[in-house]
Amino acid sequence: MKTFSLSCMVRLACIAAALHLAGCTDAQKGAEQDPEMAPLRHGWVDEQEMASLEDDLGVWPSYGRTYSEQRFSPASKINAANVSRLGLSWYFDLDTSRGQEATPLIVDGVIYLSTAWSMVKAIDARTGDLIWSYDPEVPRKTLVKACCDAVNRGVALWKGRVYVGSLDGRLIALDAKDGSVAWSVRTTDAGKPYTITGAPRVIKGRVIIGNSGAEYGVRGYISAYDAESGELDWRFYTTPSKDGKPEGAASDSTLAMTYPTWSKGGVWRETGGGGTVWDAMAYDPELDLLYVGTGNGGPWNREIRSPGGGDNLFISSILALRPDTGDYVWHYQTTPGDSWDYTATQHIILADLEMNGAVRKVLMQAPKNGFFYVLDRETGEFLSAEPFAPINWASHIDANGRPVENPMARYPETGKDWTAMPGPPGAHNWNPMAFNPDTGLVYIPQQEVGFVYTPEADFEVRDRGFNLGVIHPHLPDDAALVNQIGKTLKGALIAWDPVLQKEAWRHQYPGPGNGGVLTTAGNLVFQGAAGGELHAFAADTGELLWSAPAGTGVIAPPISYELDGEQYIAWLVGWGGAFPLAAGEMSFLSGKVVNASRLLVFKLGGGKELPESPSFPEPAIVSHNVTPVLAQAKAGERKYTQYCGMCHGDSAVSGGVIADLRASGAIADEEVWKSIVLDGALSGLGMVSFASELSEEDAEEIRAYVLSRAASSIDRNEAQPAQ
Repeated sequence: MKTFSLSCMVRLACIAAALHLAGCTDAQKGAEQDPEMAPLRHGWVDEQEMASLEDDLGVWPSYGRTYSEQRFSPASKINAANVSRLGLSWYFDLDTSRGQEATPLIVDGVIYLSTAWSMVKAIDARTGDLIWSYDPEVPRKTLVKACCDAVNRGVALWKGRVYVGSLDGRLIALDAKDGSVAWSVRTTDAGKPYTITGAPRVIKGRVIIGNSGAEYGVRGYISAYDAESGELDWRFYTTPSKDGKPEGAASDSTLAMTYPTWSKGGVWRETGGGGTVWDAMAYDPELDLLYVGTGNGGPWNREIRSPGGGDNLFISSILALRPDTGDYVWHYQTTPGDSWDYTATQHIILADLEMNGAVRKVLMQAPKNGFFYVLDRETGEFLSAEPFAPINWASHIDANGRPVENPMARYPETGKDWTAMPGPPGAHNWNPMAFNPDTGLVYIPQQEVGFVYTPEADFEVRDRGFNLGVIHPHLPDDAALVNQIGKTLKGALIAWDPVLQKEAWRHQYPGPGNGGVLTTAGNLVFQGAAGGELHAFAADTGELLWSAPAGTGVIAPPISYELDGEQYIAWLVGWGGAFPLAAGEMSFLSGKVVNASRLLVFKLGGGKELPESPSFPEPAIVSHNVTPVLAQAKAGERKYTQYCGMCHGDSAVSGGVIADLRASGAIADEEVWKSIVLDGALSGLGMVSFASELSEEDAEEIRAYVLSRAASSIDRNEAQPAQ
């Protein structure tokens, strides 16, 4: 940031005195009139700051650092020649044990970050001292609406304010100086299963925010709020109104395009169709275009969602909108008529690439479906796409930009099970990738996770739990077979050449779910691993140059900043999110990882040591001398998978983030179990009542299933009976 001479400080003091004498106490107005005053404001980011980032190595003011979302730092004091000397400078323990997915922001020596449960903290970037903390007090019962943990991916800064989206659907503006609430607005219908996990962006004085919930049954949209007042400026719906009529939204102009791509029947009219905007955004100031990625259809199964087919615009698409009005400019759909949860909400990067002898302004994305896309970002023209991971749902993308599908992949139409690669976790998920303009490579957290899609024949829309239109598979009760399946799941960091559309190098991991990426002008790529290691690679060759223990699994991306002549790498770490919650035994591919949520900050020569990591909380599974009725357990298996598995783990095996039901004393007592599952006795901890969906008989069947899994675990020597 700028430095000030004594004369400059005196001049500013005179300006402040003059404003006081004139009866003006609006410091923000003064800062806007004199840009040199801006650095005296806490959390000051504006158009000028965003336009001059190449000259300011001390800040990371927005989610992807720049509007282009490249996650590239021009800092090079830490480089390939000296990164081996990188050591921990300081760390800050967080007051939550849930997954940490946020990108920290830094302006004027203060780090602003969000944690699980949408809490926000301001921390001194030099010392690690807490400046202030804010808790939006999200009701823990909100978890029943959240597919993938109580995570939050970050805050936005604008002219002295910090903006955060809360899990329960609020957009909150905080004073960057002390964390006090400037305003708070509800952006979603509290009666519907909406949540917010994504980081907002601020563009031209408007806070842009989306939401999530397509798995449960909601209609996607993106909104723009006035950063100063919190007033809604515009809203764009990503699926049409159920009758195809205008509703006073920016998306009204697209109805003639979108409505005919949905069937006149189907439950999309009840659920909203999905298409939630839960993560990716980017902005081109020169073209004045806002780019957003949209999510999967709801339900996943198109034959239930929209019988008879249709592309179902704008699910699984990239949209280009005018940020002032929300007006539609163009779209590109990566997965027409999606039936596989192949979202296009994954990270979007803007860059200028030389292609076929000409420099093209491009947009790049590696969405869940496994193809790496390069589009002209001015027109939306399809330029190229090639697989960056193993896929079997489509053979290629044709000259018109449409996938050439494997007919067998359309399980809703065939009525048969389909084993897909990739599955719902995607070939690349939310974990941000990065682009290095020096190497011309994109660095992608790639993964290989298959899935068996089984159509749900007796589907009905539920008030609680997933509405997918498919039956979730689960692992067999066979240790050898589980181990064999585990070997098919892989993770990697790959360097991808977007011009040649081919892999340049890769670093293989033992399992999926690894962290987001940072790349720097020091010829470096930084990434954390699900197994608890931090890594630095040579950006050009992929050589592993540095490793350090994180003390926990890492899923979030790091950032870089400079202060007082030193470069720092800051990392939010903490195991959680969808994979360890839902994957059960498969989440142990990288070892039994614990949650130890912290902010870690590194510099050259840093000598701080982390405390010893806690041991994995092995479930104390005991024999309750209760023999489950086999028929009940079998009936409870599917109901457990439908309503419980996303949080408590596949086959009732917890990934370690929350308690393992097999070790719960409640499974031995029918009345205690009912008090929790049906009466909501633990709703204050997030375990709400499922009485609207489950009968007493259903609850007893699920209990029988969990008891059977506990007994099976003992038989497999995963635990021993109590003496």
